[in-house]
Amino acid sequence: MSTFEQIVGAETGILETRLSGHPPAERLPLTPEMLLKEPSGTIFGFAQNVWMGWDPKGTVRDQFLLLSTSGGLRNGDGSPAALGYHTGHWELIDLMRESALTIRENGGIPFAAFCTDPCDGRSQGTSGMMDSLPYRNDAAIVARRLIRSLPDRSGVLAIGTCDKGLPAMLLAAAGCSEVPIVVVPGGVTLPVEGAEDLGTVQTVGTRFAQGEISLDYASEMSCQACGSSGGGCQFLGTAASAQVIAEGLGLALPHSALTPSGEPAWFDLARRSALALMSLARIPRPVGEVLTDHAVENALLIHAAFGGSTNMLLHIPAIAHAAGLRVPTVDDWIRVNRSTPRLVDALPNGPRNHPTVQVFMAGGVPEVMLQLRDLGLLHLDVETVAGVKLGALLDWWVESPRRRAARERLSSVARVDPNDVIMTPDQARSRGLTGTLVFPKGNLAPEGSVCKATAIDPALLAENGCYRHEGPARVFTSEADAIRAIKEGTIEPGDVLVLIGIGPLGTGMEEIYQITSALKFLPWGRTIPVITDGRFSGVSTGPCIGHVSPEALAGGPIGRIRDGDPIRIFIDRAGLEGTVELISSEGESPDELPRKMEPHPGLRPHPDLPADTRLWAALQHVSGGIWRGAVYDPDRIVSLLEAGQAVLGEAHREK
Repeated sequence: MSTFEQIVGAETGILETRLSGHPPAERLPLTPEMLLKEPSGTIFGFAQNVWMGWDPKGTVRDQFLLLSTSGGLRNGDGSPAALGYHTGHWELIDLMRESALTIRENGGIPFAAFCTDPCDGRSQGTSGMMDSLPYRNDAAIVARRLIRSLPDRSGVLAIGTCDKGLPAMLLAAAGCSEVPIVVVPGGVTLPVEGAEDLGTVQTVGTRFAQGEISLDYASEMSCQACGSSGGGCQFLGTAASAQVIAEGLGLALPHSALTPSGEPAWFDLARRSALALMSLARIPRPVGEVLTDHAVENALLIHAAFGGSTNMLLHIPAIAHAAGLRVPTVDDWIRVNRSTPRLVDALPNGPRNHPTVQVFMAGGVPEVMLQLRDLGLLHLDVETVAGVKLGALLDWWVESPRRRAARERLSSVARVDPNDVIMTPDQARSRGLTGTLVFPKGNLAPEGSVCKATAIDPALLAENGCYRHEGPARVFTSEADAIRAIKEGTIEPGDVLVLIGIGPLGTGMEEIYQITSALKFLPWGRTIPVITDGRFSGVSTGPCIGHVSPEALAGGPIGRIRDGDPIRIFIDRAGLEGTVELISSEGESPDELPRKMEPHPGLRPHPDLPADTRLWAALQHVSGGIWRGAVYDPDRIVSLLEAGQAVLGEAHREK
């Protein structure tokens, strides 16, 4: 134990501390024109560059910002000095260093800034989840402020991965339309042969509680799930989906999404991204010329073809809003998902569940784009950060040595046929791959909801590909109570688990992978559908209906359900249609049923809801809510504040 003297300090450090220093012996290459015309901040910035050790002769050069979600602190040998929150940001400093060296070698001045991110996996089932989605907005604001705070920057590399870090970077980039920006996806974690993946291993507690696994097995698997120390999870969850969308928008280089972290291809990506940024700065080509309505439409198509995370329903509209573009609506999502076949077989959608590194080696985003191009779905006239339009980029990809090398390596090393990972529409159809998302409506979700239909166990489907379920509601107003009931086995097969009050106004719209994963890996769990006004992890599986709107605390009908109320669910995986309804045997009008009921007595915001999240929830609510991306709309917020002030002022005058 430390002594008081060790804590408060002895005189040793004082005696060895300098009181003045020695400046560089050189001079800044200033000109009379600079001194007459440049702002004082520019000259002061040149001086600070020198004080930090930069060669004075190379001070007046193009400046490039490397903005990253990097977290943790490593020693020179790579061992941890202080841990990061997750593997996704653990190695990003190496990606930044490689990019910085490339910029420096090519005559630019690299700057590095950071806005790190949380881990949704670490936050599952904890109060930390209440900060998860709100963090995205805050980080995007901070990142944009950091970009603007380097006034002389010629371009920005936005480097990040994982569930909220990369979406925040994409929002930041979208909001800086006049700046050349290249997004660098931070990569994925390698799987381990014979071990569980990062989605499965998060269920060891529930499986142990139900006697499905031993303590030794849980301890062993928990230690072995990661085959490398960096990168996002090995499945096509939110982290991987965000990387795919970054490339689909044209903001990241071709075949950059899902690159395995720490591998030679990953370092090569850093170097090429830096060169691409410097090329864009010379043109110049800012983000606003790349990120267009057609680029957003392409992203929707690619999301559908991959079978991406439902969380992207929150992020893609937010990106469009930040860029000042048309925001996709529920009808747009429905239209795109009905017209676009799912072509990728990856965790957790199946059927064979290839890890993300195998999707990368099969050709990743450009390989999927080839299929979408052949279907006539893609907008090929959009610009990309590679410096050419998308059509020309795909022409290059078809015959590129890179494509050939990646696919051959997957075949020779992993013994996996690339065409089993990324398929043609005919192949996908023959193997039972269907569209990803269904948007059920009904008297419990009059404004909509979302279900990842591909995640429903095929054994639960009728021959026509439809899922039907009727059962009594088991209603919970907290995730903790719901997971306790699952672990204790008090939920019966065939029940409908209804979790209410966990939308933005209740918990910041927490993610409930702890529940969906527990049900997936319990023998009887697949018979339990989940309905909630919260959201799901991208790796969630089962008949799960989330984003139910309006949310319970905004007066939504879902907040009026009681234990035992009969619920009917219908999901058509082929036609991509669905309903979620409270039913009655007394012949009452379905729409009138919930209106006759009082709100659930346990419905209230979580007692630990942070004040910061309450403010976020209120601001996004008046800005259009989750279907507009849970964003802040300054014009809408200001107009409501002004209207409120006017009413208050009038009331004050009347007194």
